[in-house]
Amino acid sequence: MEQKRKSNLQTLKKRKTMWAYIFLAPQIIVFFIFSAYPIVMSYVYSFYEWTGIGPLSNFVGLDNYYQLLTSDRFWNSAVVSIYYIIGTTILGVGGALVLAIILNDQKLQGKGFYRAIYFLPVVTTTAIVGIIMGNIFGINGFANQLLLNVNIIDKPIPWLTDPVLAVIVLIVIGSWKGLGINMVYWLAGLQSIPNELYESAQLDGAGFWSTLRHITLPLLKPIAAVIILLSLVSGINAFDLVKTLTDGGPNFATETMDLFIYNFAFSSQLGGGQVRMGYASAAGVLLGMFTFVISMVFGAASFGKQITKFRMNKKKKGGVSA
Repeated sequence: MEQKRKSNLQTLKKRKTMWAYIFLAPQIIVFFIFSAYPIVMSYVYSFYEWTGIGPLSNFVGLDNYYQLLTSDRFWNSAVVSIYYIIGTTILGVGGALVLAIILNDQKLQGKGFYRAIYFLPVVTTTAIVGIIMGNIFGINGFANQLLLNVNIIDKPIPWLTDPVLAVIVLIVIGSWKGLGINMVYWLAGLQSIPNELYESAQLDGAGFWSTLRHITLPLLKPIAAVIILLSLVSGINAFDLVKTLTDGGPNFATETMDLFIYNFAFSSQLGGGQVRMGYASAAGVLLGMFTFVISMVFGAASFGKQITKFRMNKKKKGGVSA
């Protein structure tokens, strides 16, 4: 009887496992076709001088990587990406924290309305934001017309045609675009802090800044690490806003690494009438490595202490049980 019960349990377990794999199969197939396979092939393409059409025949080894590492334009795109990453992380994450603290105030009226307004850019297509902002900050755009009408400036400001101003405008708009989602993350962290801590601080006579320094910010450290990491990765992958707002101009001053890859992979104007898919694939591999290094370094710096503490606790428990 006991043997039969065990056999039935094993059969039931096998059926559950089989159905689990059946339901997972479509997702696994889609992942391998549209994610894993392109990633692997991008490494393969990077060793060829290939236009994206026809067989892989012109093997060049590491020549694409050598050309990239000696290309001023590639390094310029890397520097622009770093500026964009740092700028959007500081403005987007820091500004969102300030907003979240304000909107988390229980006495504030209309919090739901304000949250919806600040979150609206998040659900707006980035390409549309880029096109609209391009019209606003153009030479004859709304921003210049407004400043001219109120006599703040005497001539239009070249927001998108000056190399320095174009990068600044790009960073500000990118930060504004991601402000809402970072605000939601911060609000989730703030609302996880027990109210009893704030009540005890008030009874002890602690003011706003003292409470912020000794209670709010320390308890937000775990979620802060996650928010900053997400912002870094989002900044690395900046493409659609740059493409629609400046298209990398003027003179490649705002060309990020993602746009650099796109231009060589799909624009025949840069390769003498032909695209350079192999060259672009090599740039994509380097961008992937850059993203991996940034994530690992930041993860180790942010979660290193927690990982070490977890391992030590595990060893202690193992020693006690032994």
